[in-house]
Amino acid sequence: MNLEQIARVLLWVGVAVLVLGGLLYLAAKLGLTKLPGTLVFRGENVTVYIPLGLMVLVSILGSLLLHFLSRR
Repeated sequence: MNLEQIARVLLWVGVAVLVLGGLLYLAAKLGLTKLPGTLVFRGENVTVYIPLGLMVLVSILGSLLLHFLSRR
């Protein structure tokens, strides 16, 4: 792999991270972080959030996206 190929990969990774960050920001603004199925465990010094509803939604959307992209 030469330097030009590495630069392209890094640029695409950067674009992907930017898009993912934007989607997460939109999800938070739309209230998708409080979907049914969110488990919250509170301890004395620790709080753990497990957003099962959001995980299922992202999984379904990702599966549909990959399905439509792979049909070419």
